[in-house]
Amino acid sequence: MVRFRLERGPVPLHHQVYVDLRAALAADEWRPGDQLPTERELAERYGCSLITVRRALDELTREGRLERTRGRGTFVTELPIVRDIAGQVGFADEVRLLGYVPYTVVATTRSEAASPVVAAALGIPAGSLIHYIERVRGADNVPLLLEQVRLPAGRLPGLLDHDYGVESLWDVLENDFHLPARLLGLRTRRPSIQLEGTAFTTGGEPIEYSRTVVSPERARYFVESTGSRIRAITPLDLPPRSAVPA
Repeated sequence: MVRFRLERGPVPLHHQVYVDLRAALAADEWRPGDQLPTERELAERYGCSLITVRRALDELTREGRLERTRGRGTFVTELPIVRDIAGQVGFADEVRLLGYVPYTVVATTRSEAASPVVAAALGIPAGSLIHYIERVRGADNVPLLLEQVRLPAGRLPGLLDHDYGVESLWDVLENDFHLPARLLGLRTRRPSIQLEGTAFTTGGEPIEYSRTVVSPERARYFVESTGSRIRAITPLDLPPRSAVPA
């Protein structure tokens, strides 16, 4: 049975199908994990061709709303959490703004010697003492990323005395050490996205070097190239995605 009659006109037929399917997903007509009707059934539903349906499904798949598997069909996915990788808002605050409940699990904190790469990023001699903090960050009890942060110990005595399961690292830097930070340089790596970034104080001194591995299953990141920010996006050859969460 035709759900509604597509209109011939300036709006392409596949986009009309896409808009209606997206509205149906938003209304929970199909929920995450549900299988959509077959392409033929959808074509009958909309009174259109298979090609029109496929183009609409392809668009929803690119948005991360659907997952299509040859031989199995089309399934509804959890909508990805979209974040700006160069945003000035901390992870927890940004997740709250998106309507989710953030959580953090501290995997380890320790002091160690800076490798040449870390030392170069922080502007300190190789072998200098640094603080290392590793955390799993997530939203609504879903792990989204593994965050590894390195900071110069000489400038930040007592930094590891804080509980970063509940405290914001950037808040501690600003409130306890009077070092508000801003992100300047980032590189992304896929398919499991690895972000590398250096945070600088407002005075221009490097204060934090971080590596973050992002789960490709529930998170989508974007780069907004405005102002004087400079980004470099470099693909990384990795094996096919495994079922290991970030």
